[in-house]
Amino acid sequence: MNQDYVFASQDTVGNLPNLFAVADGMGGHNAGDYASSHAVRILVDEIREDTDYNPVKVIRHAIETANTEIIEQAQKDEKLRGMGTTMVVATIVGQYAYVANVGDSRLYVVDKQLRQITREARNHPDKNIITRALGAEKTVDVDFFDMRLEPGSTILMCSDGLSNMVEDKKMEEIILNSDEDITWKGNTLIQEANNNGGKDNIAIILI
Repeated sequence: MNQDYVFASQDTVGNLPNLFAVADGMGGHNAGDYASSHAVRILVDEIREDTDYNPVKVIRHAIETANTEIIEQAQKDEKLRGMGTTMVVATIVGQYAYVANVGDSRLYVVDKQLRQITREARNHPDKNIITRALGAEKTVDVDFFDMRLEPGSTILMCSDGLSNMVEDKKMEEIILNSDEDITWKGNTLIQEANNNGGKDNIAIILI
């Protein structure tokens, strides 16, 4: 069962010039995969309908709506009780990337080296307990980051199925391998995570 879900569009989505999202669901039965896929679908639908041009406002509103919907669905259906999902979302406007994050899915930028942009705000002493997720609380805490991109930068978005299994240095080495194309890099990252034990679903977007 895959509880990770990805969305990637290089074309406009509503007023955003492009849209990328990685979600990692949690919950028993099929609740985890429902939470991640449903949350991303709501996110995309809300962004398509939003008339605002401010990318931060557009993404924030969409994540808040997805959070409310996940909570309501969990209350209606016993099988979905306690479900939740992380989410990392990005849009690139000109030379700037605007990033929203809830939970421990990550976004890195790689130019001359790999830099982790997203940070989970409160690290829980028990690493397995995700302190923040869509579906956890009525109001969702969203972290926003924006950064100027250098020409030739690569953005890596991933679930913790990659970041828990592959050292930053190894990720950097694979992405900075200029002899290979982006598809090879994505496949090699997944292979590396699986070779190291592959204990979780692995979701990657490379831009």
